[in-house]
Amino acid sequence: MNTKKKVGFYTLGCKLNFSETSTIARSFKEEGFDRVDFNDAADIYVINTCSVTENADKRFKTIVKQAQKSNPEAFIVAVGCYAQLKPQELANVNGVDLVLGATEKFKITDYLNDLSKNDLGEIHSCEIEEADFYVGSYSIGDRTRAFLKVQDGCDYKCTYCTIPLARGISRSDTLTNVLKNAKEISEQNIKEIVLTGVNIGDYGKGEFGNKKHEHTFYELVQALDDVDGIERLRISSIEPNLLKNETIEFVANSNTFVPHFHIPLQSGSNSILKAMRRRYMRELYVDRVNKIKQVMPHACIGVDVIVGFPGETDEHFLETYNFLSNLDISYLHVFTYSERANTAAASLEGVVPKNIRSKRSKMLRGLSAKKRRAFYESQIGSTRKVLFESENKEGYIHGFTDNYVKVKAPWNPELVNTLYEVLLTKIDDDGLVRFEFLKEYSA
Repeated sequence: MNTKKKVGFYTLGCKLNFSETSTIARSFKEEGFDRVDFNDAADIYVINTCSVTENADKRFKTIVKQAQKSNPEAFIVAVGCYAQLKPQELANVNGVDLVLGATEKFKITDYLNDLSKNDLGEIHSCEIEEADFYVGSYSIGDRTRAFLKVQDGCDYKCTYCTIPLARGISRSDTLTNVLKNAKEISEQNIKEIVLTGVNIGDYGKGEFGNKKHEHTFYELVQALDDVDGIERLRISSIEPNLLKNETIEFVANSNTFVPHFHIPLQSGSNSILKAMRRRYMRELYVDRVNKIKQVMPHACIGVDVIVGFPGETDEHFLETYNFLSNLDISYLHVFTYSERANTAAASLEGVVPKNIRSKRSKMLRGLSAKKRRAFYESQIGSTRKVLFESENKEGYIHGFTDNYVKVKAPWNPELVNTLYEVLLTKIDDDGLVRFEFLKEYSA
């Protein structure tokens, strides 16, 4: 009979959170726990929280209820960004037994004594200044790709952002450890690694627990390119001021780094960028996009943008809309500004009414759909390598080209986690791309 304790995990938020959940899950495994699906009955449920969007806060209560439904006696633990920012708020949620902050979450098994339900959530949370050590992690999501964390925290002081409060100062994994993790991933027959962090272009800072730089992001990219057994490397999100020409040129000539960049813009208006305390003006952003397209005309460029920031007038918004409309980018991630406690922006004047924020968001999402369509159309007739995913979605298998075009074909389990060279032929009714196989690339 299996008497092992069972643990289930739920992750809200970013790829970085997913990689950290995987690391926490491995520590449970080492303590003899069995990992089960979050919807199954477990003895412990761990919820990794996020503080970036309003929704993530609200969803937490729903997820706790979901866990209680599966097992009313289960021990429920909250970790992650929201747990660091508002531990008391989470501890007060009915059913929550333990709340762990930024430094404690990786020592979670040390806090699990008798697993008996608490009347009130117990909090272990450091002052964020103490979050100065680095825990490397990686997650293996769906057998085809892994998220590899290389950096944590942020020294930037953008006025809308709680991440420095939730994750502490910028610090990096050692290059040796990143390469060790990359090697471990490659040995598990995983074809793609996505580099993640809070501010990955800042990589190197804090590698020794201080501000001394031994390595740079460019050196990290060069070293990873030499790891055997990895077919693809993808840079997730990188600040425009930290994306240097040398990195762009290296990616253009690399065998493993793919031509796909995700570069936060946040606003196309210089006066709003100043109010946000971003570290560049729109002119630098144009320069980065032009440089990428000059050396990789087929590159996919994704953009983060925030609408409804305090003081954003109709003129400012149109400036952003027109700026993005004229820029050679491929898709947008649109965020509707929401007030966060303890951020400088929360006390700014010129609050934009919620209905206007939502209208602006809708306009930009419409622009994103047009941009993606135009990018996909520009790729029809080209030959690209596709990595196929592991999910059967209504009788179809999906995959992504190196430059992030999403393709589909009738379901065939033999294609899962394989790379093939294909000719992109047409855009289907659902907006995904159809293709013809050219030759086997690797099995």
